Amino acid sequence: MKLVKVYVTLKDSVLDAQGEAIKSAIHSMGYNKVENVGMGKYFELRFADDYSDFEKDVDAICDDLLANPNIETYRYEIMEAE
Repeated sequence: MKLVKVYVTLKDSVLDAQGEAIKSAIHSMGYNKVENVGMGKYFELRFADDYSDFEKDVDAICDDLLANPNIETYRYEIMEAE
C-alpha cells in the first residue's frame, strides 16, 4: 500500500494571521528566538499497491479539494505504508 503524506501551507505572499498569533503567544512564553510560525494542514492518503496513476490523482485531489490554489500550496511525500 502506498502512503502519501500531503502538507498544505499558505503561499509566502499570504499573511498567516494564525501563525502570527501563535508566534506572539510563543514570545509571551519567553521563547523570543522563534522568528516565524506557519500554520498548515496535513493529510494522509493511502492507495493500493497495484494502482500506478496515484500521483496524478494526488495532484487532482489537492488541486480540487485539499488546497485552495489561490492562497495555498502543497507538497507531498510518497512511502510504503506499514
